[in-house]
Amino acid sequence: MAYKLIDTTLRDGEQAPGVSFSLEEKMKIAALLDEAGVQELEIGTPIISSKEEKDIKALIAQGFRFDSTCWARAHRSDIEASLRTGAERINISFPVSAIHLSSMNKDRSWLMHSLQSVLRQALDMFEFVSVGAQDASRTDPAFLEEFISEAVGLGANRIRLADTVGIMHPLSTAEMFKRYKELCKGIELEFHAHNDLGMATANTLVALQSGATCASLTVNGLGERAGNAALEEVVAALNYSVHQNNRINLETCTELSNYIEKVSGRKNSVSKPIVGERVFSHESGIHCRSLINNPMSYHAFNPQDIGQSSSFVIGKHSGSAIIQSVLNEVGVYLSKEDSQKVLDAIKNREKSFNGEVKKEELVAIYEQLFN
Repeated sequence: MAYKLIDTTLRDGEQAPGVSFSLEEKMKIAALLDEAGVQELEIGTPIISSKEEKDIKALIAQGFRFDSTCWARAHRSDIEASLRTGAERINISFPVSAIHLSSMNKDRSWLMHSLQSVLRQALDMFEFVSVGAQDASRTDPAFLEEFISEAVGLGANRIRLADTVGIMHPLSTAEMFKRYKELCKGIELEFHAHNDLGMATANTLVALQSGATCASLTVNGLGERAGNAALEEVVAALNYSVHQNNRINLETCTELSNYIEKVSGRKNSVSKPIVGERVFSHESGIHCRSLINNPMSYHAFNPQDIGQSSSFVIGKHSGSAIIQSVLNEVGVYLSKEDSQKVLDAIKNREKSFNGEVKKEELVAIYEQLFN
């Protein structure tokens, strides 16, 4: 089946401390997500300010192909602000765990009463209403079942289960969605993962294979604390691990990643999966020799799929094959024995090159040895 991937970079992503997008930046992000083929965007939280409300209204008026969904708390004012933007879809978040309820001085009785009154109101105003269970992963399972059943019975179009502090693991995620998927027959069931323990991508994949029909993600995993499940990682994992193509363009995801880095001020690790600038670089002699013979020998997928290419780094772990290959590019052809001499010279002088030898430095070493 084709899963629905929902991007929430403009909502949950922008909640990362210190991150704030201008309307121009939001328009560019939305346009790239539209180009990539993302079906739905959680486009923002209108109640934040009059400016936020106007920005969301402008984004919706742009006429992008994706569905635009506003995020709201379970308050009448939030719902009315969302309605003023022209949005036809809303996601209403309810605190369901004992921890969250107590932090707000609320109880389960208040929650169930609020669910009934707010959901009925929203269903009269919007074409599509999603009910979010905030902190579902720390909620008593029997009570969560009661909450979901009530929301479904009232007519919710989607149930969102959130691992708000990222404490789930793949086995607990599978158990959750296998338990509740039967309650959500005929409507959408979404997973919203956070990455506090580094398992957001894995948990999202498991949720989708265990009963979830939707997942919300952010570009680069941008978000509060350790962030969210990363759009580009989940798309690639669905394509190459699960073999489920969701028609989202990974090459555009790379452009998105670079743009989000720029406008958020949050730099990706060079080894970040999928989009890190060094994830297709190789130094090990065994790896480089194999890659010369077969470009897929040490890649999970073809780098060209996302507009990238593999590269070879020359350093102390290199082998003679890569020395020969790189020098061949500049018209120098060495025997294996002579290329080993060049390699020995590199290993002896490695620290002076800060661990990596550039092509021009390699040529200089060759000329010192043989000219």
